[in-house]
Amino acid sequence: MKVHIIEEGRYLLLEDFTYFSPRYRRSITVENGIYDGATGAIDITTKGWWIHDQICRNPFFNDGTPITAWMAAQILSDILADEGRWFRKYTWKFATFLFGCEIARENGWF
Repeated sequence: MKVHIIEEGRYLLLEDFTYFSPRYRRSITVENGIYDGATGAIDITTKGWWIHDQICRNPFFNDGTPITAWMAAQILSDILADEGRWFRKYTWKFATFLFGCEIARENGWF
């Protein structure tokens, strides 16, 4: 994953990457462009907020299946768990479900 830091809280992803969700058995491609990191939290080194931000921009898996608000939060939680971030796995999951990713809510809460 190639990234350029523009300034604190603004990052330029230089190339696309794809994440496969074992839980939902579908993939999400994170497109190159500018991202704002972990909104409302400290930016940590994780693929989680990149993928979650992509979902919030376009809440669909690559095959066109809609991603709900709960699914978006659960995907973030799964990534954080895989990275061994057990506390953030829960706190970020519920914070993003309740307060984040408004576009995904258009696909439903659950």
